[in-house]
Amino acid sequence: MTYLDNNRMAGQQRNEARPALQVALARGLVGRCPNCGRERLFRAYLKQVDHCASCGENYSEIESDDAAPWFTMLIVGVLAAPLYFIFQGFFASNFIVAMICFLLALTLLTLVLLPRIKGSLIAAFWYSRRASHRVS
Repeated sequence: MTYLDNNRMAGQQRNEARPALQVALARGLVGRCPNCGRERLFRAYLKQVDHCASCGENYSEIESDDAAPWFTMLIVGVLAAPLYFIFQGFFASNFIVAMICFLLALTLLTLVLLPRIKGSLIAAFWYSRRASHRVS
């Protein structure tokens, strides 16, 4: 039995110590394991780990697929109109500078939000999977 197997067995014995949904979502939002909060949820920008190195929780079966980009675009799209008017007000004399700053702001906002939303979705899927296993 390996170290990882021991951690998995210990995690199965501590099912009652599972974090609340809000805690799991907050941990996913910052890119940490929803179960223990100690290890990273992503090994690269958007590439999730197969399992937590600390608690051994398996994430290989959880796929957020297109949900994270859709939610990200929804949020960025809602913020696009106010941002456009803000940049138009700051750079009223120069339309090209306003549009360049506007597009850079939208790109930066998208790149910042995407891994956080994906982490939250993975945490929500993990929590719902754990809750359904507890019921059955």
